[in-house]
Amino acid sequence: MTDPDPREDRRLDRRAFIRNATLFTATAAGLGAGLELLTRRPGADAQTLPEPVAQVRRPRPLGPYDTKEAVTPYRSVTTYNNFYEFGLDKGDPARNAGSLRTRPWTVTIDGEVKTPRTVDLDTLQSWFPLEDRVYRMRCVEGWSMVIPWMGFPLAALIRRADPTGAARYVKFTALHDPEQMPGQRRPVLDWPYVEGLRLDEALHPLAFMAVGIEGRVLPNQNGAPLRLVVPWKYGFKSIKSVVRITLTREMPRTTWALAAPSEYGFYANVNPQVPHPRWSQATERRIGEGGRRPTLLFNGYTQVADLYRGLDLRRNF
Repeated sequence: MTDPDPREDRRLDRRAFIRNATLFTATAAGLGAGLELLTRRPGADAQTLPEPVAQVRRPRPLGPYDTKEAVTPYRSVTTYNNFYEFGLDKGDPARNAGSLRTRPWTVTIDGEVKTPRTVDLDTLQSWFPLEDRVYRMRCVEGWSMVIPWMGFPLAALIRRADPTGAARYVKFTALHDPEQMPGQRRPVLDWPYVEGLRLDEALHPLAFMAVGIEGRVLPNQNGAPLRLVVPWKYGFKSIKSVVRITLTREMPRTTWALAAPSEYGFYANVNPQVPHPRWSQATERRIGEGGRRPTLLFNGYTQVADLYRGLDLRRNF
């Protein structure tokens, strides 16, 4: 008997993932928005969320970007969320995000690219092999998690978009549809939610586009069907439910920087030495742990330090 080919496993996982995503959406629609009923129930159990892509997922060796720290329980990851499009309380996204329809879903890639296009999400996913990445996630509010994402490198998408020589930044725009996102009926932020990265940040190998968690289709409350993950920055930079990616010449005006420019800068790098104006960032509370632990510069991802060489991180917070 020969050992299984791990490349074949990944190909099968990808095909299974896309098939399950489609089946899950069709099932939810066929049940008359059954997911909405389940996830809106107060205290809904995470077991009502999408089934695993594969019933048995073999343990895999740690990848070059994975943390060895204990993974945060799936229930916590999917029921403790900031996603103001569905409400301000941490439990609101799990209760209210069933109204989000994730298929059909298109993503527009435009701006300073040689071939602007709008592409169906399933086609976009098929362009790239899906990878697993276990990342720390640090919220600007002082709490953190460890989350096993599934997705593909943002750099692969940017390179496929073929930027022009004028591209310096990447602007991300989330879905704006108050019928599907009831939190957008309240003017708590300037909708749609917008985030941005410098082009060299977007091309860093750690920057990631996620379509799943723990081998499951990305739950609505976690930013389905497509979200950004930038693990060395505070969590609000990792925009959810992305519908447009625009390469620009100028630094984009981002949602939280517009709402409170003295508190939320464009860079938002995790930095224990730069306090938030209203609280210290020196420590953090890991969800599921007692006490607090020291916050790490760049959330521990020191391989990004060269991106900011010569930049005053206190002014460019």
